[in-house]
Amino acid sequence: MLVEAREAPAAVARLLANDDTEYRAFGAALRAEPPASMLTLARGSSDHAAHFMAYLIMARLGRLVTSLPMSLVTLYQSRIERQGLTAFAFSQSGQSPDLVEPARYFGEGGAVTAAFVNDTASPLAGAVRHVFPLHAGTETSVAATKSFIAQLVGGARLVTAWQSDIDLARALADLPGALTLAAHADWSAAIAPLVDADRLFVIGRGTGLAVALEAALKFKETCGIQAEAFSGAEVQHGPMALIGEGYPLLIFAPRGPAQPGLLALAAAMRQRGARVLLAAPIGTPDSELPLVETGAVDLDPLSAIQSFYPMVDALARARGLDPDRPQHLKKVTRTR
Repeated sequence: MLVEAREAPAAVARLLANDDTEYRAFGAALRAEPPASMLTLARGSSDHAAHFMAYLIMARLGRLVTSLPMSLVTLYQSRIERQGLTAFAFSQSGQSPDLVEPARYFGEGGAVTAAFVNDTASPLAGAVRHVFPLHAGTETSVAATKSFIAQLVGGARLVTAWQSDIDLARALADLPGALTLAAHADWSAAIAPLVDADRLFVIGRGTGLAVALEAALKFKETCGIQAEAFSGAEVQHGPMALIGEGYPLLIFAPRGPAQPGLLALAAAMRQRGARVLLAAPIGTPDSELPLVETGAVDLDPLSAIQSFYPMVDALARARGLDPDRPQHLKKVTRTR
């Protein structure tokens, strides 16, 4: 897991060096004929990557994106309207039937279908019209790392092409360097507070919520910690009742409109007695986990998760677990 996580900057560089014509053409097609509706198809880490792209589309382009419950197609045979629809699938392996079947269903009904997938010979790649390879190389760790970051980049690159955004394109081009720095950022301050934890909240908001969701999943997979992810707003409703003295929280507070509220939440939770681990840019008061800034605020969550992965690998080992062999899990999950 650790080796593959630190291969992410090179994987991102490969992704950015390839398929430029395909991204530009798809972006131009979206500008020429914007979708009447959009949805994403994904599971697990890939669903978190899909969430990130969907948030970018909604925030930057003002168009709603729905995350599809695949059982609507695979179990309930719902006749979802397909004309004017664009469906985006995200997967490392491209093997799961509950991704392949809906992708094929939508394409056969006239929808535009696309997949961000690492295995371009997979059934999912064969079921869609547009394939965007992740170029992550072989990923053997059960816990996805470099393929997840590549999916984040693929989604951001598509949004960049759709908007024809020169500044975001420039920031993407510089991203491998920022990720290299992030992969070696010192997050060791999180180990001691979490080595004996059995539960925690992971908090993010806006573009940062996707990496909070991913971090919570990794805590479960590799460390056996019952971690739940919440937005900085949602946690202040019912979940707040659980937070008391010593309760651990990891709060992702990268740059952007959500940051002031997240910093205020961190301060309030400290006053309540919670053990707050704040991930924020260097120089942020009370931040123990440094975030490397990228060339665009919207890309900062990518450096955050890049720094998180080595830490959670080390945490798992400190807890006496092998993050490369999570209990009861396997690399490819085929669900319906």
